[in-house]
Amino acid sequence: MNLGANAHLTYCTNIHPGETWEDVFKSLQNYSTKIKEELVSDQPFGIGLRLSQKSAATLLQGDKLIVFKKWLEDNNLYIFTMNGFPFGDFHDTVIKDNVHKPDWRTDDRVNYTKDLFTILSYLLPEDIDGGVSTSPLSYKLWFNTSEEVETVKSKTCHSLMKIVAQLAEIKEKTGKLLHLDIEPEPDGFLENTEEVIAFFKDYLLKEGSKEIEEKFSCTKEEAQKHILDHIQLCYDVCHFALAYEHPKEVIGELHKHGIRVGKIQISAALKCEKSTDSLLLKQQECLRQFDEPNYLHQAIVREKGGNLKHFSDLKEGILEMDNPNFEEIRTHFHVPVFIENFEVLESTQKDIIDALELWKDIKYSNHLEVETYTWSILPDNLQTDLTSSVVRELDWVRKQIAN
Repeated sequence: MNLGANAHLTYCTNIHPGETWEDVFKSLQNYSTKIKEELVSDQPFGIGLRLSQKSAATLLQGDKLIVFKKWLEDNNLYIFTMNGFPFGDFHDTVIKDNVHKPDWRTDDRVNYTKDLFTILSYLLPEDIDGGVSTSPLSYKLWFNTSEEVETVKSKTCHSLMKIVAQLAEIKEKTGKLLHLDIEPEPDGFLENTEEVIAFFKDYLLKEGSKEIEEKFSCTKEEAQKHILDHIQLCYDVCHFALAYEHPKEVIGELHKHGIRVGKIQISAALKCEKSTDSLLLKQQECLRQFDEPNYLHQAIVREKGGNLKHFSDLKEGILEMDNPNFEEIRTHFHVPVFIENFEVLESTQKDIIDALELWKDIKYSNHLEVETYTWSILPDNLQTDLTSSVVRELDWVRKQIAN
């Protein structure tokens, strides 16, 4: 949906199962057209497209991309943002930390992302910037030493400069501004504001700028502008809520360092605070409904005094609630954004409301995307018709913006 002032609201199609291009196209025909009809009727409707590596490669074969663009135009649909985080299968399989594979040290990740930008540069309407969200470089728990960490940062920086070069050349040829939006998340190599700023400052704008200076025979200042234009942040509200960071603080710190938000992913996590012993048992039992086997549901526990303890999955976090220092738990399980409470649990919906209130004041991103990808694994009493659920989420966001 066009929100005016070149801003756009949509949902991410990673909620629909399907790793082949044929399956993706079928889901767009079955769902996106109906969602558009219910929300905006005869007005244009933007889509947040998720393509696996396999489906992206297929779409670039023959005349498929031309046919797809024609279908979009015929149905008054357009693509302005894409999800390039999951490389392969994302539904109906055990994913866990494999969602980070291949990471940004590899040519596979670089080539996949280049394919996505080739597709987006062709599909993107004129006068709209386009973005592809991606993983937080790699997965922290795969590495044990400071030497390994430094090697990862250097290698991923080098890989990202290949994308900067591609996007700078696209801008030169077409005038279209495209950006890669790095998405911090719990246990990702980047997971909070401090880590994002440090990576930009110590790697992208130092090591990376040297590569861009050499490639384009430009000044350091021009190279850094290329980097800040084409490497931005995907601000997933759920993920930063899990870091116990408030939207105003996050956006303020990013702006101080010239880091832009390419996309706001509107999502909510589950949380609960310490209460009576009897209620605590109910909270733990309720949380166990969300301890499912496919995805990582990292848990972050806040203790008395504010210390944060990180657990790679929800089961460990639930056990930590028995610790006498326990104050609050938040877990990486996306729940519908229109839900404030679930039985004895709460959501981090207030962070979304605050993020949108701030957005109304300073429009810190042109792209807003609802990303509740967990519909198929939610408890039964939260399961409803998918089309109606997406419409309800987008309508809820639209009302928050209008208020």
